[in-house]
Amino acid sequence: MKIGFNLPTTGPLIEPDSLVRIVTEGEALGFDYVTISDHIMVPRNLDSKYPYTGSGEFPAGASAAWLEQLTTTAYVAALTKKLRFVLSVMVVPHRPAVLTAKVLSTIDYLSKGRLTLGIGVGWCREEFEAIGAAPFDDRGNVTDEWMAACRELWSADAPKFAGKYVRFDDVVFTPKPVQAPIPIWVGGESAPALRRTVRYAQGWYPVGTNAQHPMNTVSTFKKGLERFQEFCKRGDRDPKEITLAYRVLTGPGMRPRGSIGGEPELFSGGDADWVGDIRRLQDFGVTSVDVRLFGYGEAQTLQGTIDNMHRFRDGVLSKLG
Repeated sequence: MKIGFNLPTTGPLIEPDSLVRIVTEGEALGFDYVTISDHIMVPRNLDSKYPYTGSGEFPAGASAAWLEQLTTTAYVAALTKKLRFVLSVMVVPHRPAVLTAKVLSTIDYLSKGRLTLGIGVGWCREEFEAIGAAPFDDRGNVTDEWMAACRELWSADAPKFAGKYVRFDDVVFTPKPVQAPIPIWVGGESAPALRRTVRYAQGWYPVGTNAQHPMNTVSTFKKGLERFQEFCKRGDRDPKEITLAYRVLTGPGMRPRGSIGGEPELFSGGDADWVGDIRRLQDFGVTSVDVRLFGYGEAQTLQGTIDNMHRFRDGVLSKLG
């Protein structure tokens, strides 16, 4: 089982010295990867609903400061030697396809192949409009075309592409990424996300708290996994070829052990509960789980976050074997 932790890209811990301490401490403590989130410019007034809270409220708020994801990832790459970094997730239509392909290729090249590309289509219409991104209502098709263009640039000696939004020919695109291919994990639990995973991804990367497709108890996780396997069958893809990863938006001790429909709520409670939950997911074939260890209680401060990382290492990581 690979265990990751989320790096702050918003809030009081985004100043450089804090980021250096958090990411280098995570590598020293034995975490396998760090996740880096993506927002560019969130308008003050939002009608769009965040899919991973019951209320639809965006937990970071609309007035928070945000670091840009890809430049933050490049910064993290220079600070580390072994730690992988997972984009969690990159909103694909936010950036031009060719430029995005170049930035991602450069990060993978300079980090010696430590990038995992988590992708999503985005949920915030107002942000799309504010930054002049591709059309929000066509974001699924844009995502698929962007990724097809990226894969062509990353793999072909003489890349060329003719799509609705992206066209190029007679170009040189080097250096290529170290990884062939850069692993793509599709975030999301919807039918389009599952189809996208089956069509071209190396991993599926759900969050358990989507109210439309919950996967936060053993039975709902099993139901979601069966749904995923059915999409694999329809798409003639062996599910064993696809990495199963799981993103958790909290950390141990944040809430007492809860229950949903008479079943324990996954990733609530303390360390022992979390160890058991990770092992349960491992039994279902999950190979990567990442958690958030900052931004609540004492972990709103740098020292509190570092202490939380050490507690997680001692109370959870060390028990997983």
